[in-house]
Amino acid sequence: MTDQPAQVPTTESTKQWFVLRVASNREDQVREALERKVKMENLGDLIGRILVPRERIKRVKSGQQKVAEHKLYPGYVFVEMQLKSDGEMEERAWDLFKETRDVGDFIGQKNRPEPIKPKEVEKIIAEAEKPEAGPTVKVDFQKGDRVKIWEGPFENFEGNVDEIFPDKGVVRVIVTIFGRATPLEVEYWQLEKMQ
Repeated sequence: MTDQPAQVPTTESTKQWFVLRVASNREDQVREALERKVKMENLGDLIGRILVPRERIKRVKSGQQKVAEHKLYPGYVFVEMQLKSDGEMEERAWDLFKETRDVGDFIGQKNRPEPIKPKEVEKIIAEAEKPEAGPTVKVDFQKGDRVKIWEGPFENFEGNVDEIFPDKGVVRVIVTIFGRATPLEVEYWQLEKMQ
């Protein structure tokens, strides 16, 4: 089997992806409403998939793991759609979007949305279609960062980040204890970055 570059799946090669501005925190409701309307009004020939890309983040605190979902692009919905040959939207599609609650405009000029570049589309689709298993741990530290331990047995010790273990939610910090450099593994939420 040979490794081939990821193909951007589309229902038709003439459909492109566009960014639709929507009311913040209403992305899912807008997506659901648009999908229902596309089906009811038989607009599948013009409008393909409608996505709200998310990432799943695992947080570890006191040994407890919690998984949360976050929208990657709050206030935006991604729409796969076919335009007319002159670059304008079909009137049926334009009406569908304008008559949907909490929908703003597409990025681009009025009635002429600007398509997303293919490289960006690949990234967005890969994020949206990631396997459900294995959320990532969000750790906002990098090797070499100066940090302070603000909770636990080594509270108020300062050190440098040596290594990050995202699967465990732990950061190895090198601190000085009795004049010696000592590595400590500390949960990431017990640390704060120093300026």
